[in-house]
Amino acid sequence: MPNVSFEFFPPQSLEASFRLWETAQALAPLKPGFVSVTYGAGGTTRKLTHEAVAAIHKNYGLNVAAHLTCVNASRAETMDIVNAYHDAGVTEIVALRGDPPKGSAGFEPHPEGFASSVELIEALAADGRFTIRCGAYPEPHPEAKTPLDDVRWLKRKTDAGATSAITQFFFEADTYFRFRDACAAEGVRAPIIPGILPIQSWKGAKAFAARCGAHVPAEIAEGFEKAVAEGREAEHAVAVCAALCERLVAGGVEDLHFYTLNRPDMTLAVCDAIGLKLPDTCGCASSAA
Repeated sequence: MPNVSFEFFPPQSLEASFRLWETAQALAPLKPGFVSVTYGAGGTTRKLTHEAVAAIHKNYGLNVAAHLTCVNASRAETMDIVNAYHDAGVTEIVALRGDPPKGSAGFEPHPEGFASSVELIEALAADGRFTIRCGAYPEPHPEAKTPLDDVRWLKRKTDAGATSAITQFFFEADTYFRFRDACAAEGVRAPIIPGILPIQSWKGAKAFAARCGAHVPAEIAEGFEKAVAEGREAEHAVAVCAALCERLVAGGVEDLHFYTLNRPDMTLAVCDAIGLKLPDTCGCASSAA
């Protein structure tokens, strides 16, 4: 069975807070290796992210990998956040460049900040208190000129001190395998964890894919369109995601990172479909007579 980890995002309302806590509570029994908590674009949820990280670590005993970006902060401000994470008991950081604020033309480094994820990773490695994870693009990043650019940029991040990478989501296992093999050929030795998106809404997933450059194969699109029309979107989504996970595991993948969108049901269903069962805590498992 593969190891699992989960991504959450920080809540911005009371209702969203309840949803996050319910999600963390529902998924914790699967004993994830870690859970991560994201930043909003432009660092807009920095305080909320810190609060969510501290609460999840304290209340659920989970190993939390806190996202940290370079956006809209000086080096000193960023390292203050690092110190606050450490004080909250965090031992892992997902170091990212980060998305620019909405409406901006593109990423602009803070005049006194880190200019790239590589610089941020170097500073965290020098700090020495954290396990450092980073992001990876199995399909070309919107700013990359060639697919090899993403591979070589990941090599720079792992050389700088990142000990594993988590990919953007994708629809086909071969997309991941091609990227993994290309990274190995360039000398990347750190584990590359595939990011898995259980599709809560096909409409939303299509929009998300368009924003991040994830290719949607025609057969995937056709299958979902048919499932939506027939009223079986959720059932189809679980089957598609489970098949992707099984193909990855058959190809040697040992870790799966699920983008939960703070909704546990679809992730739980996929995990169950691939054999990762919730423990029986009610003592009601049947036995042969």
